[in-house]
Amino acid sequence: MGFGGWYDRDDKEKPWLTIVDLVMCSAMGPPGGGRAVVTQRLQRFFNIIAYTDMSFSAISMIFTTIVNAFFASFNADIRGCIAPLIEAQLEVYDQVLNGPMKPTPSKSHYTFNLRDISKIFQGVVSAN
Repeated sequence: MGFGGWYDRDDKEKPWLTIVDLVMCSAMGPPGGGRAVVTQRLQRFFNIIAYTDMSFSAISMIFTTIVNAFFASFNADIRGCIAPLIEAQLEVYDQVLNGPMKPTPSKSHYTFNLRDISKIFQGVVSAN
């Protein structure tokens, strides 16, 4: 990438192949769980965009707003259960995220994110 091309290793004579008008785009998660650290030598070719994880208060506010909108037509007893429901769900999410199910190289499929939180609420909504 740094030299504008590479050698064709499949060809017996190994000719130089020049790359013209190519855009490389990639994505990755943080190192761990079977993911390796990307070297500085490779990173120099990319613009790095990163984000920090949201706080539990921000996640709580997002899902409180969504669930309150859905349960707006329900009676006050049911609407009163929204805050404890979200608090319990975030507690379970925190236990799963930081507990014994952390991803490892042999079990990298145990990764959890905000999509998993939304699936919990989709299950609550579809049960009604």
